[in-house]
Amino acid sequence: MKEPSTAASMLKILMSPILRGPGIKCIRSIFLNFFFLQYKAVLFPGRIPVTSVDHPLDERIPFTPRWVNIYLDFVAFWIRILGFLLKHYGRRALNPVKDFLNSMNRLYQFSAEVYSKNMSTTRRPYYIARPRFFLIHLTDPHLMCIPSLHVMVMILSYTRFREILRSFGDEEALAGRIDEINSGAALITEAILYVKQHSVNCVAAAMYAMSRFDPAMFPPEEAEIFVSRLFTPLATKLPGLAPEDGVIIRDHIITLYRRFMADSRDSGEPWEAPLIRFLEKNACRTDKKA
Repeated sequence: MKEPSTAASMLKILMSPILRGPGIKCIRSIFLNFFFLQYKAVLFPGRIPVTSVDHPLDERIPFTPRWVNIYLDFVAFWIRILGFLLKHYGRRALNPVKDFLNSMNRLYQFSAEVYSKNMSTTRRPYYIARPRFFLIHLTDPHLMCIPSLHVMVMILSYTRFREILRSFGDEEALAGRIDEINSGAALITEAILYVKQHSVNCVAAAMYAMSRFDPAMFPPEEAEIFVSRLFTPLATKLPGLAPEDGVIIRDHIITLYRRFMADSRDSGEPWEAPLIRFLEKNACRTDKKA
């Protein structure tokens, strides 16, 4: 079956009486909780603290501009997933796709519970030699690093896709497609590090956030599997890390994830508390204010 395009997938969603409302609410949530919240912070500086969350291991990951196309595919990635489901299953897919859109809507609201209290940033090279980097610098003030929404969206996408196919009894029949989506989610997660949009700390924080957002879909066991896919040979010819560096970085990410999980266990406090404590106590403050 031919892969549906991003535009065709979006059009099908907006043309559906069942999906149009959830789709529009999802778009609204993205703009309010990502773009609007950041630009509000830029226009009214000093109201929300901003923390630098770089880690020494980030220096082992080279800034590699060629990864930008993979990085910028993160929205189209999940829209194409929905397009595939609608094309492959027709009306059977309407309710699962609706649930997916509603979850994406809530995901952006969920992550904003951290951003509204403490924003975060990393050292990002000012590189505009490629037009796509100019677009990134123009549209993204770079104040929402922990937790990484890019990683959260990837986790939501691949876990929900697999669960939907499982509910249709097609997990085995479409195992190759599931593997493709799993690999794509890992590849985009790597890309955010190669283009210096995030730190390795941001990946661990995003995994923790997803385990709190959807414990059944992303339990610690799944987090271990997700990390194991990072910085391993994938279907790309782009330059990557040395294998020994990949091992060290994977170990740091899963160790920090476990630390966040342990810090939140049976505490009865808001889910975001361990991340706020990390930002307040374990990261260096930056002069960049929001």
